[in-house]
Amino acid sequence: MSDAPALVVENLSLAIGPAGLVDGVGFQVAPGEVMAIVGESGCGKSVTAQAIMRLLPDAIRQTGGRILLGGRDISAIPERAMRAVRGQLMSMIFQEPQAALDPLTTVGSQIAEALRQPLGRVRGEVLRMLRDVGISDPERRIDQHPFELSGGMCQRIMIASALISRPAVLIADEPTTALDVTIQAQILDLLRRLAIERQTAVVLITHDMGVVADIADRVAVMYAGRIAEAGPTAEIFAAPRHPYTALLLASIPRLSDVPKSKLAVIEGRVPSPSEYGPGCRFASRCPRADARCAAETPPLRPLGDGRLTACFHAEAMA
Repeated sequence: MSDAPALVVENLSLAIGPAGLVDGVGFQVAPGEVMAIVGESGCGKSVTAQAIMRLLPDAIRQTGGRILLGGRDISAIPERAMRAVRGQLMSMIFQEPQAALDPLTTVGSQIAEALRQPLGRVRGEVLRMLRDVGISDPERRIDQHPFELSGGMCQRIMIASALISRPAVLIADEPTTALDVTIQAQILDLLRRLAIERQTAVVLITHDMGVVADIADRVAVMYAGRIAEAGPTAEIFAAPRHPYTALLLASIPRLSDVPKSKLAVIEGRVPSPSEYGPGCRFASRCPRADARCAAETPPLRPLGDGRLTACFHAEAMA
C-alpha cells in the first residue's frame, strides 16, 4: 500500500434544516486499503458515503469540512466537474444490485457504460473484467440481462462496473446485505483481492461487525453522527476502548455460545438528530456514563498505535 492517502475526509459535517446529522467526521484511506465505517442504522454512515460521492438529497447540506481525492478538494467543485470524477476516479456499489441495474439493458452494456464506450468497442475489456470478478462463462453472461442472473452474480456485475475504470476510491454501501452467507463471503473475498491487486482504496459501509472482521484493515465506529472509535481492526476487536464498540462486539453471536442463550443487547435507542444534547451522545445508554459524560462532548483523541477514541473512560477500559 502507498503511504499517501487516496481519500481524506476532514471534519465533515452535514445537516438537514437546523438539525445536524453528521458532526466532524474525519478519516483517510490509502490505496489498497479497506476502511470500514460501522454502526447502527441511523448513525450517519450511509449519508457520509453519499456526501463523499456528492450524491446527497436536496434537503441535506454540507455545513463544514473537506473531501480530498488524491489531494484535490472535491467538496465544492461544480457538478459538471464532479460527473467526470464519479465512475472514473471514484465509484460506488450498493446493497441491492438487482435494483441498481437496468433490467432492460444487457450487463455487458452496463459495464461498458462505466467506460463511456459502446460495448462493441470495449467487449474484450469487459470480458476480462467479468473473468476478474469470477463470473462463469463470461462470453454468454455478457449478453444476458440482470433478471437472468442470481443476486450474487448481479453484485459481481456491480463490482465489475465500479472497478473497470480503475478508480482510486470505491465506496461499498452494505454490499452483502441481500446475499446469503456463502455468497457474502465470496463477495468480501473478491473485494479484498481486487482492492489489493488494483490498489483501490475501499470505504466499506456496514452495520455488521462480522463483515468488518472479514475484510477491513481499519475501522471507524460511528454513533449518532460522530466517530466513537477508530483504528486498526485487529486491535479494536481485541481491546475496544469505547463502551459502544465493546457492546457492539459483545452482541455478535459466537459458536461457543450456549444454545438458546440470550444475545447481548444495547439497551435504549439511537437518539434522533433533534435530540442531540451537549454531552456524549451515547451517555444515556452507556454503563460507564457519569455527570461529565452528560455535560461535555468527549473529543476524538489519539491513544497511540493509530487508535482514536471519543471517551473520557478509555484508559479505564484498557
